[in-house]
Amino acid sequence: MIHYSDTSFLCSSYRQQVHTPAAIALRETMNEPLFFTSLLEFEFLQAIELQVWLHLQDKRKGYSRRDADGMIADWEADVATGNNRLVAFDMNAVLRLSRVLSGQTTAKGGHRTLDILHVATAVHLGASRFLTFDARQQALAKHAGLELPGG
Repeated sequence: MIHYSDTSFLCSSYRQQVHTPAAIALRETMNEPLFFTSLLEFEFLQAIELQVWLHLQDKRKGYSRRDADGMIADWEADVATGNNRLVAFDMNAVLRLSRVLSGQTTAKGGHRTLDILHVATAVHLGASRFLTFDARQQALAKHAGLELPGG
């Protein structure tokens, strides 16, 4: 079974958040690695860097460089051990599928560009399960025929 996620799942997996217990429990049930693309990895690492910037602007927001570096080190360790597996993908095919999904769902569901790209990538890769804590993205993944945890 191919598992593919969005950044809400990754962020919950690598930093203590409200959904962290669920993310960890899900990862423990997986017999296969979590697949990711360079696009997903970029968005995840960009989200971490944005939190560092927010923290520098206001210490009550985001998190420190030390915390960010710890998250990145944990991510890289999981890639090195094979817990997370980088897979190649055809960006043009993903963009074409994204355009179809957008036309079918965005006007009714308010989906963001990267959310559509992640779901389209999961479909393109032949993923059977999509991992997210975002309700709108769950609806999009379900529309695209992807299985959600618990469902």
